[in-house]
Amino acid sequence: MVLVSEEKIKEELQDNQELETPEEVDSEETEELELEKSPEEQLAAAQAESNELRDKVLRVAAEFENYKKRMERERMAMLKYSGESIFRELLPVVDNLERAVEQGVVDGVEAEKNLEALLEGVALTLKSLRNTLEKFEVKVIESIGEPFDPAMQEALTMEASGTVPANHVSGEFEKGYHYKDRLLRAARVIVSSGKNDG
Repeated sequence: MVLVSEEKIKEELQDNQELETPEEVDSEETEELELEKSPEEQLAAAQAESNELRDKVLRVAAEFENYKKRMERERMAMLKYSGESIFRELLPVVDNLERAVEQGVVDGVEAEKNLEALLEGVALTLKSLRNTLEKFEVKVIESIGEPFDPAMQEALTMEASGTVPANHVSGEFEKGYHYKDRLLRAARVIVSSGKNDG
């Protein structure tokens, strides 16, 4: 009886091994397929992958180079035409001056009326020009009556004044201007020397 049971156990073990074999064979086959590749085939696959990656890197580098060139072209165009908006704003001022000159001399109208029309046109044009300058943050430096400041004003002469204290600006030859936070042009001024005691 012991012999029969041993035979049965052997048969059951064999059946179990046969049942487990397909799973083992599948994993063994895939390992064998990988191992079956020769070093030359593995090298060829690695080289193909390397070439593919190299092509991608070259494409990205070329795209980046094109991007840099395009940005440089756009930057140069912006620098070249940076004053375009300012000049576009100044064109109406030129138009107004031309109209003022045309209105200043009208046949059959007396000279006084012509002069009046011309002055009115010039005044409107000056107002338009000042508005344009303010739009671009160009501001007048207020000098008259203020203490003389050599950083913003250029003294051309000194004059005695009974109303303006010494070392204060009593008059202007040319107005000074700031552009944003920079001095665009210094004011050319007359500086008071105080009361004339003589």
